[in-house]
Formats: sequence, C-alpha cells, structure tokens
Amino acid sequence: MGDEIYEINPDRCTECKGHYDKPTCQSVCPITNCIITDPEHVESDEELLEKFVTLQGLA
Repeated sequence: MGDEIYEINPDRCTECKGHYDKPTCQSVCPITNCIITDPEHVESDEELLEKFVTLQGLA
C-alpha cells in the first residue's frame, strides 16, 4: 500500500513449484487478483521445477 511497488522477477520466480500448491504471493497479497501470470513469461511446470532446483543449488 502507498508508494511502494513490488515487482516479481520472472528469472527468480518459480510460482512456488517445489514449495507450495499455490504461489505464496497470491495467497498473502491483500488485494484480490492483482498478481496475474505475465503472458510474456509463461513456463511449464517442468520448467518451473527445473528453475527451482537450479536456484536452490540442487543441480
């Protein structure tokens, strides 16, 4: 709320695959339906899980 604007970095976002069933940002955001999928960064579940493994240093 206010002057702060939060941005999700698509290079680091895994849509919480590997952690939760639903993206946590959507669960905790006080504004309903404000976090939507960016049509320029659509990734499959497999791609998101691969990114999760890479970011966690498990690969």
